Amino acid sequence: MLKRFYDLNNYVRMGKVLLLYGARQVGKTTLLNKYLASCGKKYKLDSGDNIRIQQVLASQDFDQIKQYAQGYDLIAIDEAQQIPFIGRALKIIVDNIPGVIVIATGSSSFRLAREVGEPLTGRKRTIILYPLSQIELKEYHNKFELKEHLEEYLIYGLYPEVLTSESRVEKRVILDELVNSYLLKDVLALERVKSSKVLLDLLKLLSFQIGNLVSLNELATQLRIDIKTVARYIDLLENAFVIVSVSGYSRNLRKEITSKNKYYFLDVGIRNAVISQFNEISNRNDIGQLWENFIVVERLKKRIYQNIQGSSYFWRTYSGHEIDIVEEGSGKISAFECKWQDKKIRVPKEWSEKYPDASLEVISQDNYLDFIT
Repeated sequence: MLKRFYDLNNYVRMGKVLLLYGARQVGKTTLLNKYLASCGKKYKLDSGDNIRIQQVLASQDFDQIKQYAQGYDLIAIDEAQQIPFIGRALKIIVDNIPGVIVIATGSSSFRLAREVGEPLTGRKRTIILYPLSQIELKEYHNKFELKEHLEEYLIYGLYPEVLTSESRVEKRVILDELVNSYLLKDVLALERVKSSKVLLDLLKLLSFQIGNLVSLNELATQLRIDIKTVARYIDLLENAFVIVSVSGYSRNLRKEITSKNKYYFLDVGIRNAVISQFNEISNRNDIGQLWENFIVVERLKKRIYQNIQGSSYFWRTYSGHEIDIVEEGSGKISAFECKWQDKKIRVPKEWSEKYPDASLEVISQDNYLDFIT
């Protein structure tokens, strides 16, 4: 079992709810079970997929919910987003059972956050578990070994089950199952989403636009649906931890683009599975896109896990000049270009004139581990 970044002992608090978010199959249940096995507390573990548990916790019946939790030091609910009014139920538990600890996991931040937001104000803490990161893998491999495995990470991604599977055929089967049965299942379970084909077609379009500015109007035209539906579907995909959006950086320079976003997959293996593209790196024409996606997301994991303050953007002008990653924090601006091979870049004149004090660094195969671990 691979050790994850989070040790739940450092996050649980008596009288509080710990919310653990993350996509399906990313390791939330494994992390939870590992904690429960060693916590030394009397606990109850249930799943939000259980109809009976849904009935009890969604009842809003004070006495019934209190009786459900009484006598335990810890209540854990896996996939809690499946339970209507779960926030009110958890509030009843923490307010009426002194010293109780509550842990709730969810693979849809949209649904669970909506349910627990107001009822648990001041009573919760939230953490997000991503597919495995290079930060976690460096506990098992040195830098040389991580670089040896880099091409495999770029093709098959970093989901735990995929990573620990030895056969490439098995890795592909697992990824196909993740795309078709787990990740889309969560999105389809949300409100007013009925067509898995439209969602999959949307993901395919996004797969080919990694690193590019995405026009919702163009997506709507290609999918033959209205722009509001496209925007809603993209929001749901983000909240189900399939994709992540990055907005443009600007200090009100007219030439800078801020009206469109870029979208990256939280796992490049999922992206490759969506378009059924598992060719070796030497036989691909999208290695630049894969590299940028990999670096952006691994940097995101580092910023979240290591609590690096600030915000991350891309920068682009209407004339086509761009920088892949711009980070602003602690009064400083840092810029980074993701390059798989060519390390030579020309600093855009508009950038150097507008942001003369900003640093600029190329992230290549030589130095990427220093940037993301």
